[in-house]
Amino acid sequence: MSVFNIQSKGNHLKALAFLDPKGGSGVQRYDTVKYRQFEKLTDKQLGFFWRPEEVDVMRDAKDFKDLTAHEQHIFTSNLKRQILLDSVQGRSPNLAFLPLATIPELETWIETWAFNETIHSRSYTHIIRNVYSDPAKVFDELTDIKEIVNCAESITGHYDELIHYTQAYNLFGEGSHTANGKRFEVSSYELKKRLWLALNSVNALEGIRFYVSFACSWAFAELKKMEGNAKIIKFIARDENVHLASTQALLKLLPTDDKDFAKIKEETKEQVQEIFEHAVDQEKAWAEYLFKDGSMIGLNKQLLTDYVEWLANKRMTAIGLESPYKVGQSNPLPWTQKWIAGAEVQVAPQEVELSSYVIGGTKQDVNEETFKGMTL
Repeated sequence: MSVFNIQSKGNHLKALAFLDPKGGSGVQRYDTVKYRQFEKLTDKQLGFFWRPEEVDVMRDAKDFKDLTAHEQHIFTSNLKRQILLDSVQGRSPNLAFLPLATIPELETWIETWAFNETIHSRSYTHIIRNVYSDPAKVFDELTDIKEIVNCAESITGHYDELIHYTQAYNLFGEGSHTANGKRFEVSSYELKKRLWLALNSVNALEGIRFYVSFACSWAFAELKKMEGNAKIIKFIARDENVHLASTQALLKLLPTDDKDFAKIKEETKEQVQEIFEHAVDQEKAWAEYLFKDGSMIGLNKQLLTDYVEWLANKRMTAIGLESPYKVGQSNPLPWTQKWIAGAEVQVAPQEVELSSYVIGGTKQDVNEETFKGMTL
């Protein structure tokens, strides 16, 4: 493996997205690309660029003091869990996926994705500094919570397996090897299988695991409390939808891009099903932990359970899985949609931080009929 493969003279439009036999890391060119959707995702994510310092969270400090003890528990616990999730996502796409990508538009997307996740991690520090007199206490205690540790082990498992196998593949190559007295096999097919499982695990992470915490943050804002935090979470949710779109795109295109993935998709159906169902079970357990001392107005454990199952049903069917959850078409928490989809009510810029702006974005709604009848 090299940072620049001088021998890579093949047609980049015919290269595999991951692990192309001719190697990747050649010229990064974007005049023509194989998968335009990743260029669009990169442009969209760059257009959404934001910094946590743009959002005023000063009032949240007062709001937090006025919360009941169990409401403070809900707010603080969710922050701790989000810190963990984005600590994983801030480094893992680059560590796990980037070394295997072999087309330039996918490389660039993964770099953009990972950088954006670090903004999320920094935003939690911005919130904590303004709400807590001793921010270190929040960070130091988060791994003492069993439910958070269980989540950490679950989401890092497939990442770690992929990273370790990639290291063996790069170090030893394909074949049968012995290291530390142990015999093991290395193959590109098994590497692709671990990549497939990791992508599914990330899809469940981006599409399901954040949303119990998100819903709680927005529920506070619906009560006119902790509104600065809710606006930051709105930015984060907007980003996560872009990241979710990228993993959904990969899970759909890889079986057509590489016949190995078509076979792997069938072989791992049960494992993938378990990944999603396990994520749902952990989210339900998290909702139970959050509301163990009391609920909050407009939200409780059962509503969150229904919401998680409704989300999981959407995420699973979107990638061709059979959902075991018998849910209706309507969102159990319909008020969350305005936080996910964008602002529904216009406000004056001087009154509140805008949360719907896009930097460098273009709206492609012009067609050949647009100027029909116009003359110069």
